[in-house]
Amino acid sequence: MQFLILGGTGPSGILLIRNALSSPAYPESSVVVYARTPSKLPADLTNHPRLSIIQGTLEDLDTAETAVQGADVVLSALGPPVTVGAVRYPAGCPIATFYEKLVGMMRRHGVRRFVLLGTASIEDERDRFSLAFKGMVAGVRVGAPNAYKDVVAMGEVVRASGGGEGEWDLDWTIVRVPFLTSGDSEGVVAGYIGDGRTGVRLARKAFAAFVLGEVEKREWVRKAPLISDA
Repeated sequence: MQFLILGGTGPSGILLIRNALSSPAYPESSVVVYARTPSKLPADLTNHPRLSIIQGTLEDLDTAETAVQGADVVLSALGPPVTVGAVRYPAGCPIATFYEKLVGMMRRHGVRRFVLLGTASIEDERDRFSLAFKGMVAGVRVGAPNAYKDVVAMGEVVRASGGGEGEWDLDWTIVRVPFLTSGDSEGVVAGYIGDGRTGVRLARKAFAAFVLGEVEKREWVRKAPLISDA
């Protein structure tokens, strides 16, 4: 199994890399990290014999396509910053724009599986009313409108890329997360907003564990679960 990991230099992405390299389900797996600033990766990862790094940005489409070639699964922890940087987030939906191009690359190279980070700003028809999540999303929409628009557009682009009757459809899973924490637990509750089970916090370790588990189990193909701490 060869994983292509996007957003791998952030806290969640680094955990994704570690889980992909240590997964008992894929003991011989290799990981390709596509990153703008590879120097942010810890030394033990950059020296790992089953990890390779391709440096590039969301605008370097030829380089990105090189990274896609040979991949079996694409995992992404890309997302707008959750710090004050979200307020200054650029217009134009840069991640969603890149995802639209990425899906075309995946189609050309026969890569069908895409598991990506999303947030509660991406709505799902199975969601129910939740005051906590309504307030969370409203805060992002008002305080960081460009970031909000990009996340929503990410969901729209990915959903439009699979699930039809064509010869090639993307097997996507949008893993929606609430507030991310540095907790040690990998326990997860997966469901939908307002279902009485999911909460408003999630350890990054749990996100990484869920993503690798979903690659193996394929329980949420073409779905957008909201996951939280168990």
